[in-house]
Amino acid sequence: MKHDGEIMEILAAYDLTGSLRATAELTGCSHHTVARHVAARDAGRPIAGPAPRPRVTDAYLPKIEEWVEASKGRIRADKAHEKLQGLGYAGSERSTRRAIAQVKAAWRLGHIRVHRPWITEPGMWLQYDFGDGPRVGGVKTILFVAWLAFSRFRIVIPLRDRTAPSVFAALDRCFRVLGGAPTYVLTDNEKTVTSVHVAGVPVRNQQTLDFARHYGITVLTCQPADPATKGGIEASVKLAKADLVPTDTNLRPDYGSFAELEVACQAFMDEVNNREHRVTRRKPAALLAEESPRLHRIPETAHTVAFGLARIVPENTPMVTFENAQYSVPAQLLGARVFVRAHGTGPDEQVIIVHHGASGPVEVARPDRARPGSPAIIDEHFPGPGPESRVTTRPGPAALTRPRSWPSVKVPGLGCWKPLRRARPG
Repeated sequence: MKHDGEIMEILAAYDLTGSLRATAELTGCSHHTVARHVAARDAGRPIAGPAPRPRVTDAYLPKIEEWVEASKGRIRADKAHEKLQGLGYAGSERSTRRAIAQVKAAWRLGHIRVHRPWITEPGMWLQYDFGDGPRVGGVKTILFVAWLAFSRFRIVIPLRDRTAPSVFAALDRCFRVLGGAPTYVLTDNEKTVTSVHVAGVPVRNQQTLDFARHYGITVLTCQPADPATKGGIEASVKLAKADLVPTDTNLRPDYGSFAELEVACQAFMDEVNNREHRVTRRKPAALLAEESPRLHRIPETAHTVAFGLARIVPENTPMVTFENAQYSVPAQLLGARVFVRAHGTGPDEQVIIVHHGASGPVEVARPDRARPGSPAIIDEHFPGPGPESRVTTRPGPAALTRPRSWPSVKVPGLGCWKPLRRARPG
């Protein structure tokens, strides 16, 4: 094969003599070589490019293209070779593989999906999705991840389930963290959002419509099995799982409680929202300050219809009644209103208690289903000494000389403690 310098000498000698054989004598090559390079230059082809040659698969290319189109580019070369042999093909399997690879490459080029850059507008789009969270106490958790498209502000909230009330509570918290609600909320076609598809048109869940009307937003869903329509939130979920779920790569220890997972999610949000984003070259928290005025104002009260039945916590006992059974709540909620609902069936049935505070709806308790007459009590809900410190015991000799140290009992109806006196011995 001639290198570039020799080819230039051949062409220059031909321009000088105008004869193929004379040029071959001057340059020391065959006149056929001179003719090939001269013909390539006259045809406008690359001078040193390989000359096209017929292939054994050329006669079968229409049939190969038909098979690739019918299989949408998935047909295997060995199966195509078997079909070609049935048609009288005498070439090798290697030639078949080359032809299949070339036809597949051309088919993919003609069917490739072209993505147009999305130029976002402030206050318009919020996307959310879910990821498998870590196991806390042997129970699987859910990571609710939201992504504000313009500012790239990320919110991660751990959930215990993906029911509609839990999702609505997480969205309400998102709106309050962002300082308002966007125009559109984009998510997947889940049962909490879309009930069915009729003629390809999604039919919204009635609870979702009530929720959207309460906050003045429009809930949209992406195309089924098409993550490209919400690539931003898909990347956010991947990033959150890589950092928050304990794995061998991040060396994060297991979480001892659900509260630890919430603290870790908050730390993750503070980190990603206060560092420079690689696309905008600005911090998402700074962009959120510019986008917040474009968000819609949300009602002061959350959409509580889906959270369950409303109950008022008594002012002296942190217990609420639900379906003839009692359940304890944190003592800080004395006199407050909470919402109670049942979740699950059978032995796994639980009762979820939600309180709506200044930061939005927050789940405060999730005990197992109790029976009438056997209340579900959590000791952490009652401050001060535990129940064992109130058990009346026989005082020792030192306690007999100090009447104020006698054990006490609670007087019904008075709400106070009264010393329990006993007769002195002798």
